[in-house]
Amino acid sequence: MFLVVTYDVCTKEDRVGARRLRRVAKACTSYGIRVQKSVFEMQLGQKEWVELRARLLREINPDEDSLRVYFIDQSTKDRIEHYGVTRPVNVIEDTLAL
Repeated sequence: MFLVVTYDVCTKEDRVGARRLRRVAKACTSYGIRVQKSVFEMQLGQKEWVELRARLLREINPDEDSLRVYFIDQSTKDRIEHYGVTRPVNVIEDTLAL
């Protein structure tokens, strides 16, 4: 499945928020490609998704943070448009090259 994971972690109060932010980013980096500061694209199997979801839900504070996951079907994935500075990423090919 192709996913877009976005998050907003509150870091204004103390170092605990900054730590959560780093840990959420690290979890997403383990499974996908960063396409913007808090946006990751990833191609995952069901088992990987279950593992990542559990990891992310352990890290965030639901009273302060936001986590959004978009499940993209193949026909929609082929219609993604990108404009701007960084080159578009091919999640499957670029991930395999790592």
